[in-house]
Formats: sequence, C-alpha cells, structure tokens
Amino acid sequence: MPAPWARVLLLLVATASLSAQAPARAADLQQTEITSSLDQTLQPLRYFAPENPETPIPLLVVLHTWSGDYRQAGFIEDCLQQSVSRGWALIHPQFRGPNIRPEAGGSNLAVQDVLDAVDWISRQTRIDPRRIYLVGASGGGHMTLLMAGRHPERWAAASAWVPIADLAAWHAESVARKQRYAEDVQKLCGGVPGASAQVDAEYRNRSPLTWLPRAKNVPLDIEAGIHDGHTGSVPVSHSLNAFNVLAVAVGKPDLQFADAEIRCIVQEQRVPESLAFRGESPAVRKHKILLQRSAGPARVTLFEGGHEGDMAAAIDWLAGHQKSVER
Repeated sequence: MPAPWARVLLLLVATASLSAQAPARAADLQQTEITSSLDQTLQPLRYFAPENPETPIPLLVVLHTWSGDYRQAGFIEDCLQQSVSRGWALIHPQFRGPNIRPEAGGSNLAVQDVLDAVDWISRQTRIDPRRIYLVGASGGGHMTLLMAGRHPERWAAASAWVPIADLAAWHAESVARKQRYAEDVQKLCGGVPGASAQVDAEYRNRSPLTWLPRAKNVPLDIEAGIHDGHTGSVPVSHSLNAFNVLAVAVGKPDLQFADAEIRCIVQEQRVPESLAFRGESPAVRKHKILLQRSAGPARVTLFEGGHEGDMAAAIDWLAGHQKSVER
C-alpha cells in the first residue's frame, strides 16, 4: 500500500493523464446543425468548447479550404490541439462547403453562415467578444480575408495563409496553368470574367480586395510560401496585393510593394536583397521567414515553402491580440 503522500501523487499523475487525453483529432469534435438566418436551411458545423468555463474564453473560427468542408481533417487537428491547450472554444463551419456552386465561395449566404456559427457558439458557452479570431489557409485564407473586410467589427485578429485575394486574377492564372480551379470559379460567379455585368459583380463581391479597405483596423496576418503558384495553386502576388490595399487604407502608400518587386518575387521565386528579412524566425514557426512588412495593424510574411499553412504559428500570433471596445 503506497504511503498517503504517494497516493496523492498517483492521483495527480492520473488527473494530468486524463487532461492530456482531451480532444486532439478532428473526429473528436462535436457536430451539430444550425439554422441559417438568411435562407433558414440547416447548416452543419463541428465545434469544441471547454466545459463550464469560469470566465469568458476566446473563440477560434477555423475556415476550411477551397475544396474542403466542415468535415475536413488535417490542419483542423493542429487548431484543435492549440484550442484545447489554451482553453479556447473552436468552431469549424460549413459555409456552404466546397467552392463549386454559387451558394459557396464567399457568397452572402456563406458569409452569414460564418456569423451565424459565431452567434450560435456564443449562446452555448461564455465567449469573450473581444477575443474572436479567424484563421484559414488557401480557400480558408480567401474566406478569412473576405470576412475581415465584410465584418471587421467582429474580429480581434485574423490570420490568412496562402489566400486568394482576387478571383478574376486567379481565374486567369488557373487558365494559364490549366488547373481546374478556373472551372470552380466560373461555377461560383456564373461565367468567365467579362461575360456580363452581373458576372463581374459576383467576381468583385467575392474577392477580398474589394472589401479589405474596410479591414484597416483589424490586425491581419497574411502569409504565403515563396514557391506557391509554382509548386502550389495561388501565386504570392495575391498576398502582396492584399497587403498593398491595406497599406493604402491605413495611409501608408509608401509601404506598398512595387509592381517590379512583385514580378521578381512571383517569377523568380526569390525575395530581392533590399526586401530580405533580417531578423530571426521565431522558434514556433515551421518555416524560415524571407520577407516581412507591416502597415498599421496588418503584416505580410513570405516564407520558405509552398502552398501550406502553419497553424501553431498563426494561433500564437492571434493570441497576442484583443479587440478594443472602440473598434
């Protein structure tokens, strides 16, 4: 029979072991359906929420990739592990699923689905409205930038990895590379760019560049791998052009990247020496930083990599922000 102090020690070890077994896989997320406030359809989502938090907790809104949906695995597990360890809530909404039909891909319905999901989880547990964060990669990066622009009042901060910023430009790039994404975009917007005024309006409405000036007060983290567009599907020009729009919006047009600089980065897959990052890449990051620039609360980072994300680095950055009452 162990001594009393030893029994206490064993109990503490057992408790710690149970804590370590908290949800860490996408399959461990809970699932529900909520009613869209726009068209009253039932929309699925998965979520995680700590039981009975004593104080309001942060919320991480994780947005699925271009061809994914709310059942997506992969990087959602990294987000879940981070949320569990930090005591955050997490939601992974459907927002109309893969971007292959008009209802998806940044439509008004998809935008409202994200807001409805935030409102739903806020009724289920104690969410701190000053600490609601957005994160996504690829198509999720597209939607992260779009949500930041469409509803800047909602978010404490947003982190968009390898995002699509301009659907018309991406359509042309996908056609040139003979990638199926051009067909996807046509399905979203009703045709090719220039087909009609209505089609062109859809391209504009679903493109983050249209809305980003409204996000000038939102801390925005825009990240892209230097080789994306070559080994991946979204040229880094999307991230750089998104940053340029924000630089103008915050009154810092001198911080924009020049067209010649963007061409060099995109075509040669290298950062000009004059733009090279001189600091040390934080230990939390998977990739070496090649370029980093800030304008107001926004920053853009190019890293040594391709079409990929780093959710631990994203969430580490998000955790340092809290929305002010004024904003």
